[in-house]
Amino acid sequence: MNKALIIGGSGQDGFYLSQFLLAQGYHVHSLVRRSSVNNFERIDQLESKVNFHTSYGDLTDASGLLRVIKEVQPTEIYNLGAQSDVRISFDIPEYTGDVDGLGTTRLLECIRTLGMIDTCKFYQASTSELYGKVQEVPQTETTPFYPRSPYGIAKQYSYWMVKNYREAYGLYGCNGILFNHESPMRGDNFVTQKIVKGIIDIMYGKKEYLTVGNLNAKRDWGHAADYVEGMWLMMQQDKPNDYILATGKAHSIKELIEYGFNKYLGVQLQWEEEGVNEIGFDIKENSEYKGILVNCSPEFYRPTEVDLLLGDPTKAEIELGWEREYSFHDLIDEMFEYQLERKSS
Repeated sequence: MNKALIIGGSGQDGFYLSQFLLAQGYHVHSLVRRSSVNNFERIDQLESKVNFHTSYGDLTDASGLLRVIKEVQPTEIYNLGAQSDVRISFDIPEYTGDVDGLGTTRLLECIRTLGMIDTCKFYQASTSELYGKVQEVPQTETTPFYPRSPYGIAKQYSYWMVKNYREAYGLYGCNGILFNHESPMRGDNFVTQKIVKGIIDIMYGKKEYLTVGNLNAKRDWGHAADYVEGMWLMMQQDKPNDYILATGKAHSIKELIEYGFNKYLGVQLQWEEEGVNEIGFDIKENSEYKGILVNCSPEFYRPTEVDLLLGDPTKAEIELGWEREYSFHDLIDEMFEYQLERKSS
């Protein structure tokens, strides 16, 4: 019987991965923090499933992790848990390192201590933020890392710990280097969801303008539903390896904003000024939406910016047979339509 333990099960990826694994016939155990109890909207949709179970734990608590893993006896562990806000990681670097770096080590040590090296596979949610100040475009599995945030640095530590346990102890451990992946289930602290909800608030007259950070930052955006299948495929191979999951296409924050305003508000944005002073407004003189519609704030800039992340998914496509269903515009449309439906219900 396949039994999966998902660390960080209350997040976007935990939700989609749980759905996917349940459909594959798995028994799914979702580990969540007690402090996540107010963030249970996603898990509430899964609680009625016969083979879905929730446990409580924290990546900073080794004894609690050991207890849960011993009780569940999973055949697969997916570590999706993290302090995942890159900007906030500059404010809480020690905590970020403890959760995102040492938390992974605690899980790996639990597997080794319990004698489960040969019976339990391990997936580590890595990140495109490893590449930071990119050394080549697009980024591949062999591109040198140059993280530019405490989050990225902590994730690099975890990446190498997984490789070390794979080589030192024979653990089936793999790193999924996932580029940005979104969905209607994305948390409100992520820029895509901020933009979608902000534009809808302007539509409903709840706010006058949208405030963001670096408009020119480019990211490789995919849909979380496609990416969790890639995670699972990594765990089904004869030998463990590390893979990039990406679309191979990059879009700027400005492109995302222009698309949302144009399609859902009928606004054609015109831009003035540059950098933190850049503003956007409707080019039409008789526009329903007057004045500045988009501005920038230093609050949302990182101390060390990452301008471009663009992944090459060739290895995953060839070796795993991984395919994507969603385009960039499919993804953004689904996010808008989900929020609009909630507004009208």
